[in-house]
Amino acid sequence: MVGDFLTLKKRGVNYIARCPFHNEKTPSFNVNPVRNIYKCFGCGKGGDSVSFVMEHEKLTYPEALRYLAKKYNIEIEEIYNRDIEEEKKLENERESLYVVNAYAQKYFTETLLNTDEGRSIGLSYFKERGLTDEIINKFQLGYAPDRRTAFTDTAIKEGYNLDYLVKAGLTIRPESNPDSNIQNPASGCFDRFAGRIMFPIHNITGRVIGFGGRALKKDIKAKYVNSPESEIYHKSNVLYGMNIARKAISNEDNCYLVEGYMDVISMHIVGIENVVASSGTSLTVEQIRIIKRYTSNITIMYDGDPAGIKASFRGIDMILEEGLNVRVVLFPEGDDPDSYSRKHSESEVKSFINGNKTDFIRFKAQLLYQDAKNDPIKKSELIRQIVESIALMPNAINRTVFIQECSKIMKMDEQSLLTELNKTLRRRFAKNADNAQYDDYITIDNPPVPQPVDSNRDTSEHNEKEIIRLLLNYGEKSIQMKTEETDADGHVKTEVETIIVARFIVENLLVDNINFEHDIYRKIFDAYSGEAVPTLEHFIHHEDKEISTTAIDLTTFPYFLSDWKKKQGIEVQKEEDILKVAVEFAIYSFKLKKLMQMISQTQKELENATSDDDILDLMTKKKNLDHAKNAFSKELGWVVLR
Repeated sequence: MVGDFLTLKKRGVNYIARCPFHNEKTPSFNVNPVRNIYKCFGCGKGGDSVSFVMEHEKLTYPEALRYLAKKYNIEIEEIYNRDIEEEKKLENERESLYVVNAYAQKYFTETLLNTDEGRSIGLSYFKERGLTDEIINKFQLGYAPDRRTAFTDTAIKEGYNLDYLVKAGLTIRPESNPDSNIQNPASGCFDRFAGRIMFPIHNITGRVIGFGGRALKKDIKAKYVNSPESEIYHKSNVLYGMNIARKAISNEDNCYLVEGYMDVISMHIVGIENVVASSGTSLTVEQIRIIKRYTSNITIMYDGDPAGIKASFRGIDMILEEGLNVRVVLFPEGDDPDSYSRKHSESEVKSFINGNKTDFIRFKAQLLYQDAKNDPIKKSELIRQIVESIALMPNAINRTVFIQECSKIMKMDEQSLLTELNKTLRRRFAKNADNAQYDDYITIDNPPVPQPVDSNRDTSEHNEKEIIRLLLNYGEKSIQMKTEETDADGHVKTEVETIIVARFIVENLLVDNINFEHDIYRKIFDAYSGEAVPTLEHFIHHEDKEISTTAIDLTTFPYFLSDWKKKQGIEVQKEEDILKVAVEFAIYSFKLKKLMQMISQTQKELENATSDDDILDLMTKKKNLDHAKNAFSKELGWVVLR
């Protein structure tokens, strides 16, 4: 399921990916398909499939269950009133916005394909642009009737709530509406997209979250109109076409970035599917990080307008700063991806793109150098701009390579460029020293900050954690223990007893009345104290979020053991192979820690004791505790100095 959102790569028995919840260069997001859990060792987030959907899509628990049930065709029983108004009252606002947007998409598509107005205006336009029925269906394109309230009136008759039509941006309700009345609350309202061809905007899972509408009449000033921001649509977090393109992006290890809806669609027509659009908005960090989940390579497709290209340089610098590789394809003057693809065959378009790719730094240097080569002042400014872009790259090797390349293009001494680069890096570091986004960039000038260490040496939290880790990972497994009995004749009889790990640990701790200090560990231990041994899944999917998070943390690991026997002929023992030793060691260590705590407490009481009787009792107690400590230390093979 997680693979629908991220590009997963197999590592051992698990899968890894770049975490979608925080920015990272090296994948630390682990998925365990057997246990159906995920864990990021970078930001610490973890959970099961439901919690992943909740976190990723910002859904409530019921919404996440509905999403998964729908995806896998699982029927879930819900008590609801089939009357559409009552059903809308039971659903929360986000789900209601999804519902009205889904209805609107079907309405616009139906209007495009099955009405005289839709076919004569909208469909004929799409056909003139070379769109096939398959492409129209693939992108769920549509047409909004050119009548002021056609969509709103129909939606209300179908039972959809006007408030949600307004919140989704499908209907506009003037702030001052003197025409509204109780009998007709929609009076004065009007359709936002009337008379426009419609481009549904989907989230990464394919649900409609908004629309883009293009006017076909020449006298309309706003050629394109988009849905306003809503609870489910945030344009800075959305890339048009990503729901369709993500698998192709992962397979091709490259994402083509274009500007508009038709650019995306035209590329699909010629067989290029790993393409998305920023939908006319300035490129954002959030959009870049969405792409980064699937590939480290972005190829930007430009039309031949130099002014427009220069205006977009800031967005490309952001891509470089995120550590992605950027290439550029420049179409002939007067053409964009849409117009060029309509003039040429599929093979010609692909050949042009492959033959005209160039890395962004080289492209930027060549473009600006043409304007500045005869002007020393402009050339100096050009050098500064190029070096600032190179300085954004997190990878030092990439910076060096591009400095060498720019040295050749601009016919400048490489050392001079390196000197300027180092100055820029120092300024950037000084400016952003307190900025959290640079925490990942560990250099000589930015060493890792030592984390505070618990100075309380008497705490048993580490030992408790180890006991719980063994219970969670191996509680249901069995170990063999030797028992010795002496009969009446003095003969020692040895027997081998098979016992469940959970039973062995629990009985050994309860017999000595060992208590857990850490609340969450105590709760998990108490669950093992009953008759039945709980499964790991019981804790992973526990209703207590803290318990489920702890279970995932203690059973998920960022590393796996290589098969050294197969590679080098070296036998490497796994923890399971020495489980008895590991369990006994953990128990004895825990008990020893508790003894040392008791000794420390007895020593403090002894120092404060005043009566001879109290002193004598405490000295006897301490002597017995020291004797027990030495016995446990001997079992562990330790020399305890305190």
